[in-house]
Amino acid sequence: MKVLIIGSGGREAAIAWKIGQSALVNEIFVAPGNAGVQPFAECVPIAADDIQKLMEFAESKSIDLTVVGTEIPLVMGIADLFEKNGLKIFGPKKKAALLEGSKSFAKRFMKRHNIPTGEFCVCSSYDEAMKSVVAFGFPVVIKVDGLAAGKGVSIANDQTEAEKVLKTVFLDKSFGDAGRSVVIEEFLNGRELSMLCFVDGKTIVPMEGVRDYKRAFDGDKGPNTGGMGTLSPVEGYMPEIQKEFEDKIMFPTLKALKEEGIDYRGVLYFGLMLTDEGVKVLEFNCRFGDPETQVLLPRMQNDLVKVMLSVIDEKLEEQKLCWDERSAVCVIMASGGYPGNYEKGKRIVGLENIESEDLCVFHAGTQNKGGELYTAGGRVLGITALGKDLNEAREKAYQAVEQIEFEGAHYRLDIGK
Repeated sequence: MKVLIIGSGGREAAIAWKIGQSALVNEIFVAPGNAGVQPFAECVPIAADDIQKLMEFAESKSIDLTVVGTEIPLVMGIADLFEKNGLKIFGPKKKAALLEGSKSFAKRFMKRHNIPTGEFCVCSSYDEAMKSVVAFGFPVVIKVDGLAAGKGVSIANDQTEAEKVLKTVFLDKSFGDAGRSVVIEEFLNGRELSMLCFVDGKTIVPMEGVRDYKRAFDGDKGPNTGGMGTLSPVEGYMPEIQKEFEDKIMFPTLKALKEEGIDYRGVLYFGLMLTDEGVKVLEFNCRFGDPETQVLLPRMQNDLVKVMLSVIDEKLEEQKLCWDERSAVCVIMASGGYPGNYEKGKRIVGLENIESEDLCVFHAGTQNKGGELYTAGGRVLGITALGKDLNEAREKAYQAVEQIEFEGAHYRLDIGK
């Protein structure tokens, strides 16, 4: 089989690495890809949001399966376009991708179907939003409605912070069309958990639990990022919590999708908060998470391509997911200043020192220039280690991180603590 993967980050690197292990696959393309996938895949210089050119490429190369890693082409309707032209694609159609593409759509969907989530309101102006945050009280959560690469969520601890966030959205228009409206939500206390599920329209199968560290600095301080690290499995995710998630959230969501005539096929990501009142949904994503994928796929023992084909063909019920019992920890090495302004083009050294079957280095923002690696993004590398328990995995990951250097390198020291 020939496989095309769409995206350029660490998630796509992990997907390409895993797909490369399938006996079904003999050729992999990644559009646009990064320097880290080049040893086992061919990078194609087509932007992830140029869905027409991607379709033309898939046709010209007789691609057997396209896997969409990033959310933007899904929200644009790439799955609809490919299916219309007889091309197999893994990822939900445009209508289904609204669960991620619009925070207000997702919250109203949950409210309609009594899926546990925080109280909220939708506001389309600065004045309206300021009145709402004051009514909710502090701390309060402010989310831009559209896609914002994981940076559109803010927690305001007082009125001054809320004013600053809302001015950025409505007056400075820093988020463009994505910030035409905002969702104001009650702040939920508890422990965060990411649950990713395969869905084929009629069957839903959960993967293992993941904990994601979204804030930029140790102790969950600083601005939200796309993710600074992950671990799996999640300690304390007891059978009763799993059952509550499945009975009150996972299966009801599948039932709600069917009732609304949404044929969802792909990965459905549940961002959860384990509160004193029970498990509640923070957000949906319509694809593999980043960097959740970087700890899930090294633990998955199945042939990923077979699972994806079963999703497309509505045969997911025939699959039984199997997992390595070891723990996995991923530490993200980012450019200094991320998620704000940062410099690119910093030479990366030390990767040649990392040799272990228990370690994977997934490139996110890298570029190859004359045989040397340089930084080319905010999140640069994801270092994933497997260990007999969380502590061993964490120790191996940080030992590897210490071997790698580039100017301004920033990473959290408390992933897995």
